[in-house]
Amino acid sequence: MERDDEIPPELAGYQPGEVGALRGPRMRRIARVVVLVAVVALVLPGVLIGVSTASRTAELACRVVGSTAAPGAVALEARWEWSGHEGPGWYCYATEFGGREVQLRFLGFIPEVRVASPGVPA
Repeated sequence: MERDDEIPPELAGYQPGEVGALRGPRMRRIARVVVLVAVVALVLPGVLIGVSTASRTAELACRVVGSTAAPGAVALEARWEWSGHEGPGWYCYATEFGGREVQLRFLGFIPEVRVASPGVPA
């Protein structure tokens, strides 16, 4: 039978409140790199999907705007601009036959186009 005042071998040398590193500096560095790679692997796909969706939406919105505002345009292009006159966001540009570029509309930070049907209030 074990006595109550005996210290179990697992706790021999243990001092309450003693804090020590469970890993060496090399393992901590490796763990930090693994965590950083995991966070990037979780965040990066969402950012890429968001940017590509916004880009496709801006291109489609620019086509809709161009079909009504500049039907004779040679080319239509949606561009992201940080310092546009309406602030950062997507802008739609039309290139005319002579090569002159005209800004058609600001599409917004998150691109959208509101198309009103005749006789339906917008």
